[in-house]
Amino acid sequence: MPAPHDALIVIDLQNDFCPGGALAVSGGDEIVGPVNALLDQYPIRVLTQDWHPADHASFASNHPGAAPFSVTEMPYGAQVLWPGHCVQGTQGAAFHPDLHSDRADLILRKGFRAGIDSYSAFFENDRETPTGLEGYLRTRGATHLTFVGLALDFCVGWSAIDAARLGFSVTVLESACRAIDLDGSLAAARAAMIEVGVVLEPAHG
Repeated sequence: MPAPHDALIVIDLQNDFCPGGALAVSGGDEIVGPVNALLDQYPIRVLTQDWHPADHASFASNHPGAAPFSVTEMPYGAQVLWPGHCVQGTQGAAFHPDLHSDRADLILRKGFRAGIDSYSAFFENDRETPTGLEGYLRTRGATHLTFVGLALDFCVGWSAIDAARLGFSVTVLESACRAIDLDGSLAAARAAMIEVGVVLEPAHG
């Protein structure tokens, strides 16, 4: 059972990342039950929520002629141009209806600045602008973080890597994650997580 200093971080379990959504992750809805069970066990529980304005710079539709999933250069580096998703106040941005979101101690919204994307729960994609999550977890006394959610190779992976770099002990439960796997992104994310000391608990079955 989780100890008092253990925190569960549920990444972006939102309608647009589940089947039928604007940026659906295959099997994304399959993890809702396991995540709910985990929410009942952990003493510190955080949900993150992708929360983009409609004119967000990471949307392909805001770059005339650009194809979804192409890559462009932003002032902060390479940026995948995504289909529009998780637009503030839309049903797509809402949590999956079966997720026990009322169990969360904190809901952290990210990606709300139009000019920069935010994969990680800790920093914007410039790797410098903090979201405030680290401070919250420190004041709650959290030392070990367990990550679940969507998508393993983007927002979950970036968040876990940042957590490890910030000095937290980090585990990713792959059985309660699903991945996009865009051009080898899943293998790259796993390697990057292992490199900084993240413990990957593999999917069962």
